[in-house]
Amino acid sequence: MTVWRPGWDAFPQPLLDFWTERHLCTLTTLRPDGRPHVVPVGVALDPEQRCAWIITNADSRKARNLAGGGVLAACQVDGGRWSTLEGQGTVLGDPESVARACERYAARYRVPGENPSRVAIRIDVDRFVSSART
Repeated sequence: MTVWRPGWDAFPQPLLDFWTERHLCTLTTLRPDGRPHVVPVGVALDPEQRCAWIITNADSRKARNLAGGGVLAACQVDGGRWSTLEGQGTVLGDPESVARACERYAARYRVPGENPSRVAIRIDVDRFVSSART
């Protein structure tokens, strides 16, 4: 297992490659009562803005869990390779943030369909934890 704290200008290439390959992730947020809420999501890195993005509906449980900000973890697995990013999530509904999140999502997955209630979750990443093979 390795731990890397973002120095976005010196992103390890194998880790960057893994986080730009098409893999679904699980997102863990905390419910108001402290229990974890785990759901599948797409997570897209944004080295230019030094963050990661998730797109979702404004009324989703994950968005409600992160209302006002909160900690989260997103993990992806591919055979024996895995990586988890940990950080602070902020729900943003402004058109610029939503457009940026959709652009990054499209680069990793596919162009998302129209969704008038879409919001973006910006993840300010504290660290990546990964398997030794990542």
